[in-house]
Amino acid sequence: MNEREQANSEHQDNQTNPEQEHKEQPRIYVASLSDYNEGRLYGKWIDAAQDAEELQRSIDQMLRDSPSPCAEEWAVHDYEGFGPLRFDEFESMDVFARVAKGIATHGPAFAAWAAHVGTEPERLDEFEEAFMGDWENPEAFAEEMLDDMGQLEELERNLPEHLAPYVKFDYKCYFDDLVAGGAICSLEKPGGGIYVFWN
Repeated sequence: MNEREQANSEHQDNQTNPEQEHKEQPRIYVASLSDYNEGRLYGKWIDAAQDAEELQRSIDQMLRDSPSPCAEEWAVHDYEGFGPLRFDEFESMDVFARVAKGIATHGPAFAAWAAHVGTEPERLDEFEEAFMGDWENPEAFAEEMLDDMGQLEELERNLPEHLAPYVKFDYKCYFDDLVAGGAICSLEKPGGGIYVFWN
């Protein structure tokens, strides 16, 4: 087991699985443009965590139910549950479906990851391998990582007892160096804290 696998394993043993977190329910509001152009607000909120084909079927049904007999065009006028991600009104259903299913499965950490790396399938598929977990702050991450690797015990063992009261490890600096060196990236967690990913 390499360092990355060991760190992931040990952290997950002591942490709530991200799939046990509060599940986001990403959804999109799709509006009929024919109705909009005629001065009516008509559309439907649709659960986005489904296949693109299912999303399109829901949109087609919304258009068939429209008060406008010529309703054919549509646009996404609103969305929620996608965290920091931003879309335009003509984003593809493939992208909405792929990201929404990831959020429904992995929670808000997946939304943070998608906002960081983009929505290309190859990058989104790297989430599970890259995601290390979430921590209260950078210091907590660094301390846990060093402890899991046995570095703190080794430091304590090799530090002369008479110097121990004067030595304090700078966890924040260690964390910042990991980020600056490209080993990890840190993303903000809604409500406070951080998500950490291997680069």
